[in-house]
Amino acid sequence: MNASLARFLSIALHPLLMPTLLFAILLYLAPSIVGVDAFSGTLRLSLLVLIFIGTFAVPSLLIYYLYRSGYVQSLQLDTLADRRLPYFLTAIVYAGLTFLFGFRMQLLSSVAPEIAILLGSVTVSILLVGLISLYWQISAHSVGIGGVVGAVAGIITKFGEVDLVFVLAILVILAGLTGSARLQLNAHTPAQIGAGFGLGFFLSMLTVQFLI
Repeated sequence: MNASLARFLSIALHPLLMPTLLFAILLYLAPSIVGVDAFSGTLRLSLLVLIFIGTFAVPSLLIYYLYRSGYVQSLQLDTLADRRLPYFLTAIVYAGLTFLFGFRMQLLSSVAPEIAILLGSVTVSILLVGLISLYWQISAHSVGIGGVVGAVAGIITKFGEVDLVFVLAILVILAGLTGSARLQLNAHTPAQIGAGFGLGFFLSMLTVQFLI
């Protein structure tokens, strides 16, 4: 893998995009699992756009503001010092979005509480990355894609959603490509990538198995 492809994959599979990827899969390929099978296509798209805004657009703008203000030195957050404040602030944004879906949007909280539960799981993973980043540069990219793999794998094993097996295979390939890209760019060590994937995978898997 050359550096250009590694940079492209790092952007395309950015950890802040992983919640949108996960919910796109669930809203359109496994709607009954998250209680939206009776929702129209327009409503599902509206939900996905809201999730995208809350989990990607708002945190991205926040990180850009921190960069422009001099609080972080690089938009890639490639040092421990740069990672800490953005991750904790992003966790706060995600916690607010989880609260919105779980308690303020009555329709969703009553018929689709699984959305808030999964968002809460993502929030916990980001908070853990922030805490670990106080001392060690765990791979947030691997945490993100690992979380998607774990959630989909958990849904297949718990609910028998065999239609998602092909999707899971693709996600596993993407996880491998993500890890290879981060290694190619010397952004992380194999241990940091493996630990990140394990954290994301098992947190999501356990969330699906015991809370959904």
